[in-house]
Amino acid sequence: MPDQDSYPLPEDPALADAARAIGDAGHWGWIVDDRWRVLWASDDLRLSFGGLIEIASFPIGVHMFSSEWLEESKNWRQGANSPALNRGLFRAIGGMALADMPGGCDELRELVDPALRDIVDELTPAEGSMLAYSSEGYGGVGNGEIPGIAFRIRDTEGRLAGTALISKPPAGMAMLAAMTFSADLGHVSRMGRVAKAGRRPAAILFADLEASSALSRRLSTASYFKLGRRLVRAADQCVVEAGGLVGRHVGDGVGAFFLAETSGSESAAAQSCIAAVRTLRKAVDEVAARSDLQPEDVVMRFGLHWGANLFVGNITTVGRSEANALGDQVNEAARIEACASGGLALASKDLIERLEPDDAVALDLDPDRITYTALGDLSTATEKARRDAPAIAVCEI
Repeated sequence: MPDQDSYPLPEDPALADAARAIGDAGHWGWIVDDRWRVLWASDDLRLSFGGLIEIASFPIGVHMFSSEWLEESKNWRQGANSPALNRGLFRAIGGMALADMPGGCDELRELVDPALRDIVDELTPAEGSMLAYSSEGYGGVGNGEIPGIAFRIRDTEGRLAGTALISKPPAGMAMLAAMTFSADLGHVSRMGRVAKAGRRPAAILFADLEASSALSRRLSTASYFKLGRRLVRAADQCVVEAGGLVGRHVGDGVGAFFLAETSGSESAAAQSCIAAVRTLRKAVDEVAARSDLQPEDVVMRFGLHWGANLFVGNITTVGRSEANALGDQVNEAARIEACASGGLALASKDLIERLEPDDAVALDLDPDRITYTALGDLSTATEKARRDAPAIAVCEI
C-alpha cells in the first residue's frame, strides 16, 4: 500500500467503528488491538507527524512500543520521533498495555524495544476503561505536554477488542476554538499546501496605502492605528475570499499570491487576483467611511504581475505563519505597484494574457483589445522602475 494512502479500517467491527468516528471527526488518533499491535492511524495524525508536507508512515501490525515502532518513528518530521519521546509516551500509557498482557511484565518486556524495558518495572497496571494521559511535547512541534485519552473498546459480547488513543495539541479547547473561529479554514488548508516550499506559478498582488506619512501626521496615533487595522483586515478578507494566500504585511502594504495549483489553472489564478483588487477597492471606500475620512483620503495603489516560476513556501515560527515567495517577478511586481500612483491598479501583460476567454468575460475584459505601456514610459514611473524593470508592459484595470 502506498504510504500516502489512508489506512483501511480494522477488520474488527468495534475497532472499525471507533476508527471511522475518529477519522470523520478529524482527530489525532490511532487504534491498537488487544495485544497493542497498531492497526490504524488517522490521516490527520499522520499528516501532522509528516509536518504537513507528507503523510507519515506507521508500522501497521507491530507492537506500539516495539523496535520496529521506534525505528519507523525516527522518520517522522514531528510526533514521538525519538527514543526519549517514546520513553515518555510509554510511561504515560504503558500501564494500560501492561494490564492487557496475560503474561504481565515479562511478556510486555519481551515485546517492547530494549531501550524501553527498564520502564516496565515502573508501570502499574491500569485496569480502567479510560485513561487521561500527557507526554512530553512531540518533536518538531515545540514544548509543552501533549494531552490525550486512551479508552478500551469492547465488542458486543464485552470482549476486549483493543484500545483507541486520541491526543490533541497542548492548547486548551477555548484557545483552539478562538484561533479556529478567527481563521478561514480554506486559507489554512492552502497554507498547508505550501508547507513544503517549491516552484509554483502564481499571480502576484501588491497593494500599499498612498501618502501614508502625511495621513499618519494628520490623524491621532490611535486613529491611524485603527485605520491601518481596518485596511489590513479588509485586504486579507478580499484575498482569502478570492482564494489567495496572504503574504507579508510591511508597513501599510500587503502582498498576496494566487497559486495556479489551488485556483485550478493559471487563468483562474489571474482572474482571482484581479477580482480581489476590485473587491478591495470597494472595501477601501468603506474603511474610509468607518474612519470618518473621505474616499480621496484613503487611496491604495495596486501592482499585479505573473510569476511563472516563483519559489513559494510557508514560513512558520513560534510567533506567526505566513506565505512567502521569492523570484525576479516578485521584485518586478513591487516596481509595478510603486508606479501605480493616484490609486491606479496596474497589471502586467504577462498576467492579463494568462486569462482564458471565460475568465476574461467574467471580469468584463477583452485581452485582445487592451493596449499596454512600458513601465518606464509611465508618467508615474519611479526611478527604481526605470532602472530595474522599464520594459515591463502594463495596463490599467
